[in-house]
Amino acid sequence: MAELLAAFGQGSGEHWHWAPGGCSLKIERNASITPTLFGMPPHLQEHPMNTNEGLDLVIVGGGIGGIICLKYAKDAGLNVILLERGDRIGGLWRDLPYWQDIQFRKEDWTLGSLPLAGEDQRNILSNIEAWVEHFGLSPYIHLNATVTSARPNESGWQITTNTKTHQAKWLIAATGGHNRPKVPPVERVDSSITEYHSSALRDPEELRGKRVTVVGGGASAYDLLDLCFAHGAGSVAWIYRSTKWMRPTRRIKHLGIDMRTLARYQMLCLPAGLIHRLTNKDLRARYAKAGINEIMPEGDFDIRRDQLIPGRPGMLINFAGIERHRGEVRSLCGNTIELANSEKLETDLLLWGTGYGVDLGFLGLEAVNGAKNLDEIGSRCYSRFLSSDAPNLFLLAPGVLDTNTSTPWAYAHVAKSIMTHIRGRPVFVKPPCKAFTNHFDLIKLLAPKDRENYTFGIWYLKYLWLALWHPWKRPMPIP
Repeated sequence: MAELLAAFGQGSGEHWHWAPGGCSLKIERNASITPTLFGMPPHLQEHPMNTNEGLDLVIVGGGIGGIICLKYAKDAGLNVILLERGDRIGGLWRDLPYWQDIQFRKEDWTLGSLPLAGEDQRNILSNIEAWVEHFGLSPYIHLNATVTSARPNESGWQITTNTKTHQAKWLIAATGGHNRPKVPPVERVDSSITEYHSSALRDPEELRGKRVTVVGGGASAYDLLDLCFAHGAGSVAWIYRSTKWMRPTRRIKHLGIDMRTLARYQMLCLPAGLIHRLTNKDLRARYAKAGINEIMPEGDFDIRRDQLIPGRPGMLINFAGIERHRGEVRSLCGNTIELANSEKLETDLLLWGTGYGVDLGFLGLEAVNGAKNLDEIGSRCYSRFLSSDAPNLFLLAPGVLDTNTSTPWAYAHVAKSIMTHIRGRPVFVKPPCKAFTNHFDLIKLLAPKDRENYTFGIWYLKYLWLALWHPWKRPMPIP
């Protein structure tokens, strides 16, 4: 049991609790069950679908989340369009370099019979395109349609693009949480250093024989460090202010964490406190065994706020050969990097593994625009997805990205329940809270309110079976 618990994370018990100031439900026993919500803004209490004028729904963003939402909107019979600013769908995966990949097995990314040959960028993009082809979504997709503004009005939302204005009752912002590469502002004085953000390094062979410096303390930085050793960098330096938890292992990245194990914990309702203690004991032992205690994050790993990243074998094997600096970049001058503590180091290439920011500026919502990260946005949403800052608005990425889950699997379940909500049965009613909703805990959040998709009593047995006995080498079914 200890070995099983050590493989991943924490149980699900904590996600059943409601935050203070919640809402109550009153059920009228008649032909149609009408929820009455208390303690919520008026615009969250009634959800009539308007099919007489305009669109029922506009989805902004043609990445995996937006495409999956479009599939379920079509299934629900909604009058819907998807607006994508690019000339091709795929979102971030359309633009990333070929060497970028997902953090877990391809069998945990794809769903049903949709093809996925590998974990790399090209195969992920092909998988997203397969959703469009398989479900006949092309007629609903508007390419080269950059949304310049979206504002609520008496009929729902007015969405303006570079060529047209649309009116819709509901809006899903599916532009993703990784649509703005983050590069810290630093002073540059006659710098001769070549710089790349992790999303812009097209040819890793540029690293060969060079003095390379990586900046950042999360998944992107770990990828770049791995890449340096895979492509023969002459020397590798690493600058980080803090680090995120990883699970040190010599296994290849995609096998570093098993999402199916997390699902078992959650559906068996193992005590969260026990799993928390055993997980931290396992992680600390792994850091010590790998000889990387120096980069262990401060404080315990907590699945309610931390994403567990699979270890990168190249980075771990070559850890002793990495020149490590804890600090921040202050300036670049010539071929010299100066840190905030006045340390200096020389380099040829500077790789920013500093992650991404979310840009939802087209919504014109001050609270959303001022958020520092996805979690701050998600913590302002009912059930992590329905905005409390504007009516009839779903924000897709904050409740999924940066949590511990399979992204398409989570998007599919959320999208299906969003359509239930739009058609008149409130599902997203849990008051905003700061804790992540990870993987199968998402089902426990949605099922009690979405009886249209989760039959009372039966849904738990179904997902318990999937967690315990669904074949490891087969993708999960499409919800």
